[in-house]
Amino acid sequence: MIKAEKLFSVKDRVILLTGASQGIGKSLAELFISNGAKVALVARNQEKLENVARQLNANEQVAIFPCDVTNTTQLPVVAKEVYKRFGAIDVLINNAGTNMTKPAEELSEKEWDDVLDLNLKSAFFFSQAVYPYMKEQHGGKIIHMSSQMAEVGYYKRSAYCSSKGGVKQLTKALAIEWAKDHILVNSVGPTFIETPLTKSMFKDEVFKKDVYSRIPLGKLAKAEDLFGAILYLSSPASNMVTGQTLYVDGGWTSW
Repeated sequence: MIKAEKLFSVKDRVILLTGASQGIGKSLAELFISNGAKVALVARNQEKLENVARQLNANEQVAIFPCDVTNTTQLPVVAKEVYKRFGAIDVLINNAGTNMTKPAEELSEKEWDDVLDLNLKSAFFFSQAVYPYMKEQHGGKIIHMSSQMAEVGYYKRSAYCSSKGGVKQLTKALAIEWAKDHILVNSVGPTFIETPLTKSMFKDEVFKKDVYSRIPLGKLAKAEDLFGAILYLSSPASNMVTGQTLYVDGGWTSW
């Protein structure tokens, strides 16, 4: 008999996690450490990364790698350092991301590039950077943080929707191309998540009412609502799953 604890286990797996200094990334780091994984924390701000590492209090299970993931020349260097530190890269989670809430007619080229560079371009090039190590170890898992807006449009989010739509297609393309190397590539697509960064947006009652009206479950997600999907895609339970986007959106994309 196979027990659920083993099927969904991430114990001793090496997780490379971007956007790890705050918000969802920090919550995911806590999730993996508490379940026995080893975590490489990647973000731009070294001080914040050090604070997260201290709070995790995981000694040999955690290491920090300060890096601006939009600087694609740094990514192979970081991947090499992570592999040297832990001896494997079992799971890459491309969690780093940004948004620009602005009418399409007012969006500048730089603002467009900033969103696409972080949300889509860095996900591709970090995936490319870990590929040799996953190929050498005969397998691995890549999880992109997508969004319900890979599937639907929304006001003042033309760049964001475009970037997440790109992530969905990138997931499919890499899954097909790297299946021969036993590298599984999937995405998680959440709805709006309650974080300190999104709290201010929901002070706008018109916006809040509109968002809630589009979520059949009638509530926002919390970071912990992503835990099941992330653990599933990181664990042996999903060893026949690739090229998929798993929406954690309260039913938004079901309309």
